[in-house]
Formats: sequence, C-alpha cells, structure tokens
Amino acid sequence: MHATKILTAAAVAAAFSFAVAAPKADAQISVNIGPAPACPYGYYDYAPYNCAPYGYYGSEWFSSGVFIGTGPWFHGPEHFSGHVDNHYHPEHGYHGPYPARGEAARPENHVDHMENFHGNEMRDGHGHADNGHH
Repeated sequence: MHATKILTAAAVAAAFSFAVAAPKADAQISVNIGPAPACPYGYYDYAPYNCAPYGYYGSEWFSSGVFIGTGPWFHGPEHFSGHVDNHYHPEHGYHGPYPARGEAARPENHVDHMENFHGNEMRDGHGHADNGHH
C-alpha cells in the first residue's frame, strides 16, 4: 500500500509539473527600419539618413525622378554603383543648404538628367565607396 501511495503522489506531481510548465515559444527576430526618409534629392547613406542636397547624387540614382534609395532602403540592382559628388557631403566640408524631409524638389532641379553633374566618387547602394568599379 505504501508503494501505491508513493507512485500516486509521483504521478500527481508529474502531471502538475506538466500542467504548469510554460509553453515553449519560438523566438522571432523582427527588425523594422521604418519608411525611407522623404527627401527630394535623396539622403545620405548613414544614420540618421539626413537629406542630401541637389548635386550630391548623379542621375543614375533616380528612376523617373524618384530616388532609388541607399542604405537599408536601397532598391537598385544587386551590383549597382553610381556617381556622387562628395563635395556635397558634410564629412568633406560641405556647409551649404540641405532640403528638409518632405520638401518638394524645385522644378529647375531635374534629377533624371543632370547635364552639369560632376561626380568624383562611385558608391554602391549600401554606403560603401566603390573606387570606380562598375
């Protein structure tokens, strides 16, 4: 009889431990970077992704006047490389005006056909200098 009580108590304890055990949860990792900045002439390829001025990006960075993105929002081809003029980059001494987020492009600034654009650096869509490799 003593063995039966011990087995019953063990069975009740085991059933109770299974009943109160937390269900196994599958781990999920989610990264939400939010929408791309709404900048009329594109944005720099590093956080905080401030708006770049007209003349920083060459026309190959735009499709029908819309910036194809850079950094986490890049929407160009896999091996894309495009011209930039890093004289318009703050790390290279640029202190001129910057457009505000959400600002509209000025009608005289045509981004798909920049006849007077003079890029001095090639960059991929992920924030890396490309050293002129296409």
